[in-house]
Amino acid sequence: MSTLTPILQVNNLETVFSTAQGSTKAVDKVSFEVYPGEVVAIVGESGSGKSATALSVMRLLSTPPAQITGGEVRFQSDRFGQLDLLQASERQLQQIRGCEISMIFQDPMSSLNPVLCCGKQVAEALLLHTKLTKKEAKARVLQLFADVGLPRPESIYKAYPHSLSGGQQQRVMIAMAMACKPALLLADEPTTALDVTVQAQTLALIDQLRLQAQTAVLFITHDLGVVADMADRILVMCRGKVVETGTVHEVFTHPQHPYTRGLLACRPTLTGRPQALLPTMADFMQPEASGTAVKKQQELHTADLLPNGGCNSLRKKVNTREKELQQPLLEVENLQVHFAAGRDFWGRTRAYVKAVDRVSFAIYPGETVALVGESGCGKTTLGRAVLRLLEPTGGRILFQGHDLAQLDEEALRRRRRYLQMIFQDPYASLNPMHTVGEAIIEPMRVHKLYARESERRGKAMELLEKVGLSDEHFDAYPQHFSGGQQQRICIARALALQPDLLVADEAVSSLDVSVQAQVLNLLNQLKQESGMSYLFITHNLAVARHMADRILVMHEGRIVESGTPEQVYLNPQQAYTRTLLSAVPGGGIKDMMAARQRREILQTVVPATSLPA
Repeated sequence: MSTLTPILQVNNLETVFSTAQGSTKAVDKVSFEVYPGEVVAIVGESGSGKSATALSVMRLLSTPPAQITGGEVRFQSDRFGQLDLLQASERQLQQIRGCEISMIFQDPMSSLNPVLCCGKQVAEALLLHTKLTKKEAKARVLQLFADVGLPRPESIYKAYPHSLSGGQQQRVMIAMAMACKPALLLADEPTTALDVTVQAQTLALIDQLRLQAQTAVLFITHDLGVVADMADRILVMCRGKVVETGTVHEVFTHPQHPYTRGLLACRPTLTGRPQALLPTMADFMQPEASGTAVKKQQELHTADLLPNGGCNSLRKKVNTREKELQQPLLEVENLQVHFAAGRDFWGRTRAYVKAVDRVSFAIYPGETVALVGESGCGKTTLGRAVLRLLEPTGGRILFQGHDLAQLDEEALRRRRRYLQMIFQDPYASLNPMHTVGEAIIEPMRVHKLYARESERRGKAMELLEKVGLSDEHFDAYPQHFSGGQQQRICIARALALQPDLLVADEAVSSLDVSVQAQVLNLLNQLKQESGMSYLFITHNLAVARHMADRILVMHEGRIVESGTPEQVYLNPQQAYTRTLLSAVPGGGIKDMMAARQRREILQTVVPATSLPA
C-alpha cells in the first residue's frame, strides 16, 4: 500500500441523535484523513462530538437514537480493498473490527464482559482473528499484560473486571485492542484512567506499535500534554464541527480559533496556575445565542475569569495553628483492607493482598487532602473503606467522633448523609432507568430534605446549572450524555445532600480541561462557603497541587510521603514521589513542544513514514 494513500478517509460525516426533546446533530459534516503510521488527535470539550465521530466510523452507535445521515468512511482494508464502512455488510464489519481496526473505549467497565475473566476476553480476539492455538494465545495475552504494565499478569488473566481498579481495567482494554496489531487504532481517551507513570508507558507502547507496524492512530483526548507528545496533526471539534485543524506545532504555537486558544489556556500545570476558560464557550459560538443567555453564563462563571485563576483565588488554606486547635472531621487509624489472594483445597485462604496496609491520617473541617499514587496502589479501596462501602479488615474510622466501623446498618445509613462519594466510573454509578433529575432528587427524598417535591426539583435544576448543564437535561437519561457529562451529573447528585465530607474518586479525570476548571472552581467555592472537606483521590498531580491543602502519596497500600503541595512537589523525599513527578507531561506550551522535539529526535533511529505535506 502506498504511503500516500490514506488508511482512513472520512468525507462529510453526519450523525444525528433523536430523543423525545428533539434531534441533535452530534457530528456535522466532519471530514479528515489518517495516513499509515500517522497519529491524528481529536480534541474538544466534553460533548463536542469526539467520541461520536469515532463510534460512527466503527458503526457502533445504537440505532435508535443515533443515525448516520450522510457522508462516507473509506477504509483501506487488506482483506476487502477500499471499503466504505458505512455501506459494509455486518459480516465484513465483524471481520474488520478487532483485527484491522481496533478501538480502546472511554469506559472500560461497560466495555468488558463481567462474567468472563480478563485473560479469556483478550484471548478471544486472538483465537477469532488469528491461527494461534489456545496455549499460544494465552502466552501472547500474558506478554501483552506485561507490556501494558499490569502487575502479576497470571493473576490478572484469571481475574474478573470488577476486581480490578479503573486504571487496570483500561490497561486490559488497551491490551485487547493491540492484540492483533491493527492497521488502524481508534483510541477514545485511552489514558484518562491511568496514572502518570503507566500513561507514559502506555503512550510509548502505542507509539512503538505505530512505528513498527505502521499502525495509524485516531487519538481522542482532552489531555493537551498527551496531544503535544503523541500527535502529528490535530482536529479541534466544537458542537459537532471541526473548527480548526493543523499540525501540532501550528495549532499549539499559533492557534487561529478563539475556542482553541481557550482550550490551551486552561490546562492546569505543576508550575503555573490555569487561566480558566468559560466552560460553556461553545454556547457563545452559536449565532442564535441571545444576549440574555450570554450574560447569564458570564454571571454563572465569573469565578472562572479571575486574573490568577478561579480555583486558586477561591482556595482557602487551613492554617496549621488553627488546625491544631480544631477537632479532626475524619480520623483514620491503622486502617487495613485485605483481600483473599488464593485458597487451598478446603477453601481456606492461603494468602492475602494488603490493598490498604495500616494507613493513618486525619482531615480537618474545610480542608482538602489529596491522595495520589499509581493505579492499583489502593487509593480507591481506601476511599471506599472510609465510607464503609468496603468492610475494613482492621483499624478505626472516626467521623465527627463516631467510629463508623462500629455503627449498625441503620445508624450508618443516617450518617452517610454527611459522607458522600463521587465514583470513578460515572456510567456504572447512574441508574440507566432513572432520568438525570430523578437521580439527583432521589437522595434528597430518601433523607427527607426539603418539605415539598417542587423544592427538590428546583434544587436539582440549580445543581445542574452549577456543574455546567442546564434544566433542559433534567428529563434526559444517562446514556444520552458523554462520559464527562455523566460525571458532572454524579457531582451534582453528591452535592444534593450538602455533605460535610466528600470523597472524590477521580472526579475530574473524565472531564475536558475547561469543564475541569469549572468543577474545581465549584468544589473550592463550596468549601469556602460551607466549610466542606474533601478527600480528593486523583492520579493527576497538577490537579492535586491545584486543589490540596495537604497531599498523601500512596504506594502498595501504604502512605509513603505526606506534606503540603509545596513540600511534596518542590522537595520530594521519596524516590517513588520523584518518579511520579518526572512522568508528568510538560507544563506550558514551550515545555510540551520541547518534549515533542526530544521525542522526534529519539525516533530518528527508526525512520518514520513520509507523509504528504
